[in-house]
Amino acid sequence: MIIRKTPRDIEKMKIAGRVCYNVFEEVGSLLKEGMSTQDVDDICERVCLLEDAIPSFKGLYGFPGSACISVNDEVIHGIPNTQRILKAGDLVSVDFGACKAGFNGDSTRTFIVGGKGTKIAEDLVRVTKEALYKGIDECVIGNRLGDVGYAIQSYCESRGFYVVREYVGHGIGKSIHEDPNVPNYGRKGTGVRLSEGMTLAIEPMINAGTAKIEILPDKWTVVTADGSLSAHFEHTVAITKDGPVITTKK
Repeated sequence: MIIRKTPRDIEKMKIAGRVCYNVFEEVGSLLKEGMSTQDVDDICERVCLLEDAIPSFKGLYGFPGSACISVNDEVIHGIPNTQRILKAGDLVSVDFGACKAGFNGDSTRTFIVGGKGTKIAEDLVRVTKEALYKGIDECVIGNRLGDVGYAIQSYCESRGFYVVREYVGHGIGKSIHEDPNVPNYGRKGTGVRLSEGMTLAIEPMINAGTAKIEILPDKWTVVTADGSLSAHFEHTVAITKDGPVITTKK
């Protein structure tokens, strides 16, 4: 069942979303070579708790961290680890959710440690971020989810990258995961029709070498099947009469 939000609900979602924004600003300012992925998780949790919010992922389905931190060929659900040390040029995707005022925000950014990577890494990060906004542009009343997925898929594939299909975006609100599923691929004019009050987590997960993935023995970490790089960007978006409203930004 799709739960539509009132304008008051959406304002509360912005409160949770700003926590996510502040978490990422802090991570971006502190991320450096030599840190562990556990260090990054600690930053996320510290900022979240200082804002009187709750990390949405900690303990969710048994996940041990506050953030999913995925490095290089890891697509999503990387478990924070004191032994995973970051190097200059690594891609680090940080997926973080916060709950405050009774609602959730969910957002992801992919960082390049040290700010500079290989050409393929920089292109992948740029295209994935641009694809997110292509999808958000389609989040208007009367469009369909297939329009959102098509915008993301066509943009990425036209630039030689590959869309992960097994994992998708989702509805979000009082629960971190709500209906509907939001694929990052699709056909125009198909799928659920978008209407006022829907709130969606749009999150393209894009690979450099293949769309195929594998799950590691920890039963959480998803990696590219060929060891190629992966990037991930996400915003929480509300469908309103005035167009898409991103709740996970300042």
